[in-house]
Amino acid sequence: MHAIEIQGLSKDYRVGFWKKKLQPALKSLDLTVASGEAFGFLGPNGAGKTTTLKLLMGIIFPSSGTASILGQHYLDPAIKKKIGFLPEQPYFYDYLSAPELLGYYAQLSGMPAQERRSQRIHAVLERVGLGDTGNKQLRKFSKGMLQRVGIAQAIIHDPEVVVLDEPMSGRDPLGRHEVRELMQSLKDEGKTIFFSTHILSDAEALCDRVGVIHKGELRGGGVVNDLRSNVAGKSEVIFEGAHGVAKVADLLSESHVTGGTVRAIVRSSDLDLLLEKLRQQRVRLIAVTPLQGTLEDYFLSKTSEKTESEAVHP
Repeated sequence: MHAIEIQGLSKDYRVGFWKKKLQPALKSLDLTVASGEAFGFLGPNGAGKTTTLKLLMGIIFPSSGTASILGQHYLDPAIKKKIGFLPEQPYFYDYLSAPELLGYYAQLSGMPAQERRSQRIHAVLERVGLGDTGNKQLRKFSKGMLQRVGIAQAIIHDPEVVVLDEPMSGRDPLGRHEVRELMQSLKDEGKTIFFSTHILSDAEALCDRVGVIHKGELRGGGVVNDLRSNVAGKSEVIFEGAHGVAKVADLLSESHVTGGTVRAIVRSSDLDLLLEKLRQQRVRLIAVTPLQGTLEDYFLSKTSEKTESEAVHP
């Protein structure tokens, strides 16, 4: 069973003075997220990531399409107890303390009073690094501390599916590392993690699969390792003999000479021809290494202007 299944979900907004023109924010999205996986929803700002998550959470309503979460309709009130959600810009009542806020959200999620009064709230605060805040009011928290409170409220009721909108946005490297570690621990517990981000390095480190959305359209996606290998298509060749570069320059994507050693990048389709020419020049070959692409390479290939023009004029 898929943890999340989206079918033909779209959202249009009426714009203009008379509100007669339709502006699509999301265009017929089909997407599945498997149970227990970490799925990264990637895209630049304004791509449609937050719109998708708001639709799934029932904060806004679609123009067409539907979705299911854990096999139930996404608007079924019963399914809300099994979902934890962190919006991109959460807002909390300033004069509550962190334990008071979590107690409130735990009650909203249907957690029994006895369980709320147990060590659950303290344990969750410890988990997000806020165990020593006591009765300090949220208005005295830093931005980073408030983001941790936001994650705590998303997991206080031990949900099966955790949905996070840009959880690393605005964090320093240490804060991003802490969030990644927390998300990995949730995944290790068997929970499904569905999060949006435009920080590709975090997605590459954490995700099993990703989807790339741009201008409201899903442009591609799949298993991270497969996407990286499909993008590469190049090899690194290291050899001695700087004099040989000029004779093979037309085959090289780039080259760097250090002393008498050359580090060159070549397309895999040209590799055999390059090696033959180097052999004819009797240069000393040191290493040949296939290059693995990055998630950034794949992301750029799906969001570039060239890709868009090809889509219009195949």
